[in-house]
Amino acid sequence: MIEDDVILHAQGVESGYGDALILRGVDVLVRKGKIVTVMGPNGSGKSTLLKTVVGLVRHRAGRTVIRDRGGEAVDITATRPYQLGKLGLSYIPQVANVFADMSVLENLQLGALPLGDGGAAKQRIEAVLEVFPVVRDRLGKRAGTLSGGQRQMLAMARALAPDPTLLLLDEPSAGLQPDVVDSIFAKIREFSAHGVSILIVEQKARQSLSFSDYGYVLDMGRNRYEGLGADLASDPTVIDLYLGAGRLRSETEAADADGAS
Repeated sequence: MIEDDVILHAQGVESGYGDALILRGVDVLVRKGKIVTVMGPNGSGKSTLLKTVVGLVRHRAGRTVIRDRGGEAVDITATRPYQLGKLGLSYIPQVANVFADMSVLENLQLGALPLGDGGAAKQRIEAVLEVFPVVRDRLGKRAGTLSGGQRQMLAMARALAPDPTLLLLDEPSAGLQPDVVDSIFAKIREFSAHGVSILIVEQKARQSLSFSDYGYVLDMGRNRYEGLGADLASDPTVIDLYLGAGRLRSETEAADADGAS
C-alpha cells in the first residue's frame, strides 16, 4: 500500500468546511525519521490538511495511509481521532492545545492513555519529564495558568507521552517570543534524532525548512512546489512568493514611490 520507509502518505486529499472546498487534491509524503514542513500563504489549506489527516475534517476524496506501531500500513481515511494514539500518531493543534482546567500532570496522564493505566504509562511520563524539565516543575499547576511557551512545551510533552512514531504539529511557533521559538524548534530536532517522524505546518517557514528533510508549498489548496528543505529555502521563486522577499520589496517600492511624489 505504501513503501516500506514511508510512515504517512496523503494522496489526492480533498476536504473543506460546509460548501467550501479547501484542499483540492493534495499529496504529502513523510518518510520514517524525517521532518517535513508544509508551508504556504494564509488560506492555502495547511492547517486543514493536518485536521483532515487526523479526522477532525472529513476526507471528501483521496485517502491517508500511515504505518502503525507494528509496521503495518493502515488506511486512516475514516478513522476517528481518538483511535490514532494507539496507532502511533500524535497531533498538536495550533490553538486549544492543552486542557486548561486540568493540571499539568493530568494533561500528561491523558496523553498517555493509549498505553493503558499501568506501569508503562507512568514510565513514559517520567521519560517525557526528563526531556521537559519546565513541565516537571509545574506538575500541580492548572495548565491554563502557564505562559504561552510553557503551554507549548506541555502540549509537546503530552503528545509524546504515548510514545508516537509520527507527530503532527500545527504552527508550534505561533505567538511565541523568538527565544522560545528557538527552544521549540530545538526540541523538534531532538525528537527527530530519536526516530520520531514529523509533519509540521509552520509560518516561520524559513526557519522550519532549515532543519527539514523535505518540504511542500501549498497554494489555493493545491501542491505548488516541493523538494528538499534546503532547496526550497534557497529557491528564488519560493523566496519571492512565499518567504517574504517579494512582499518586502513591494512595500519598499511603494514607500519609495510615495517619497518621490
